[in-house]
Amino acid sequence: MKVSGPPAATQLPPERIDESAFRLLVEGVRDYAIYMLDPAGRVVSWNRGAERFKGYAADEIIGSHFSRFYRAEDRADGLPARALATALAEGRFEAEGWRVRKDGTPFWAHVVIDPIRDASGVLRGFAKITRDLTERKATEEALRRSQEEFRLLVQSVTDYGIYKLDPEGRVATWNAGARRIKGYEPEEILGRHFSTFYTEEDRAAGEPQLALETALREGRFEKEAWRVRKDGTRFWASIVIDPVRGADGELLGFAKVTRDITERRDAQLELERAREALFQSQKMEAIGQLTGGVAHDFNNLLTAVIGSLELVRKRLPAGDRNIALIDNAMQAARRGGALTQRMLAFARRQELDPELASVAALVDGMKSLFDHTLGPAIVLDIDCPATLSPVRVDTNQVEMALLNLVVNARDAMPRGGIVAISAREVAVTAATAASLSLKEGRYVRLQVRDEGHGMDAATLERATEPFFTTKGVGKGTGLGLSMVHGLAEQLGGRLQLESREGQGTTASLWIPVAGGDAQAPQAPVPAPSTPRPLSILAVDDDALILVNTAAMLEDLGHEVTIAYSGREALAVLAKMARVDLVVTDQAMPGMTGTQLVEEIRRTHPDLPVLLATGYAELPNGESAKVPRLNKPFLQAHLAQAIADVMQGRQ
Repeated sequence: MKVSGPPAATQLPPERIDESAFRLLVEGVRDYAIYMLDPAGRVVSWNRGAERFKGYAADEIIGSHFSRFYRAEDRADGLPARALATALAEGRFEAEGWRVRKDGTPFWAHVVIDPIRDASGVLRGFAKITRDLTERKATEEALRRSQEEFRLLVQSVTDYGIYKLDPEGRVATWNAGARRIKGYEPEEILGRHFSTFYTEEDRAAGEPQLALETALREGRFEKEAWRVRKDGTRFWASIVIDPVRGADGELLGFAKVTRDITERRDAQLELERAREALFQSQKMEAIGQLTGGVAHDFNNLLTAVIGSLELVRKRLPAGDRNIALIDNAMQAARRGGALTQRMLAFARRQELDPELASVAALVDGMKSLFDHTLGPAIVLDIDCPATLSPVRVDTNQVEMALLNLVVNARDAMPRGGIVAISAREVAVTAATAASLSLKEGRYVRLQVRDEGHGMDAATLERATEPFFTTKGVGKGTGLGLSMVHGLAEQLGGRLQLESREGQGTTASLWIPVAGGDAQAPQAPVPAPSTPRPLSILAVDDDALILVNTAAMLEDLGHEVTIAYSGREALAVLAKMARVDLVVTDQAMPGMTGTQLVEEIRRTHPDLPVLLATGYAELPNGESAKVPRLNKPFLQAHLAQAIADVMQGRQ
């Protein structure tokens, strides 16, 4: 059975459509206001959509001019008439704008006006279609405000450079932060490639293109690096680049955020330098403690060796062939003593014997020693005015430090040259104290300059480290400069080294000027005569040292009693009828030498005490004023110290 379409009678041709049905269709539309105006602009038809949008019933509005729907200012401006004129002239008028409801509230409308003409072309009126777009307008306005607020937000940020690049990397937008950080005004930079901000070396290495490629490949590029301002200065920047894509995934450009973190980087580097300095200080302190302890113990051993050799030599007949061997051993022991002096000076645990001295006189007194030390290939140039203010120093230690600096200068010039020694009085102000690592005040700056091979930055940085040397195995202990450094610190000054590879070295020893109206002594005070035989109590926990000290004292003609500890010494004192002097070590278990001194002063206030020690970090107070004898010592040193104590000399 064949199925056919509907009967032909139901398929009416267009010209036979019922006009009433069309009118019902228009009348029933609610989302559009569809109505007709006569040629003068008066309303002649009205549908449900118009009634819903504008609030007028048909009998309220038909016959009224359509300008009623316009705002007063638009009517005054002639907008309704222009709309009809445009429709007539162009065959159509279309626009969006504010219209007014019956209750006076405005709404945003999309309006289309078409002229209506009959078959002969005579104007019959206008067809007007209006749609209420208030909600869409509100949404668009909200979006516009949001975009404007975001634009203002980005434009107002001054701590970050936030701008857009086009897909090729040219600057498309520019905010206040970018202007502040990079120095360009918008008209100077818009359209230019962002590689302008890179350093020349980074541009040569292709860094700008690599950044964009990384952002495209990984979805983000982030880095910290040097960038360049308009004036050519560099700053350390934190950079983030993100690709910007449209809804369809098409690349629209790149969002670039730049922050100047130069201050943060400098602060971080300063913190790291401070940490490194603290670590270095802790390391040097640990090495100093170890070195000081080793040197102290070694001094004790050298005291026994030197004292015993000295006594043996005195007991040999003149011309004995063993004397040469003993002298050789004595020389080696003394060199060992000099080494421990350097170690103790580095550790700042050497007991100094400060006195007023003239730097000029001190240098002048060493001329002959310098001449013998430097050799004929070295020319010595000395410039030390006699008018320099006196300083309070241990002259022996300063002489040793100066000799070290001169020998270093000589070794830096194997083919000869000039070693210049100069001294000047310098005022260190508050403005320069920090850069020199010195306290404010007046200093004598004693300098030794050479024309040698100099030092590179890495060597210069390590020059004062203990045991660091560039002289090769067996040619240096590495303690010379560290000793000078330690001595300078003990004196309240500093050792300053300035050097460049191939341009020589200048070593400056800054020594504080003595306070008050101090004047350097012109001549040494004669030593007192040797005292009468004494009854001496010798105290030391080391049997080697104690036996050696007792032997030296007995050889000087004194009567000696020994004790191996502080408490034993107090027990001996309680029993002995007569003791003229106590000679004691400092570092003893149970009771130190200074603690023993305090007990003796409490029970025997008039009994003199001599403290024999390699170094002594004595507490403040009366015990700190105990006369001391540095180890290792010769018998002559011991005799002189006893004579000084018994005469009441410090």
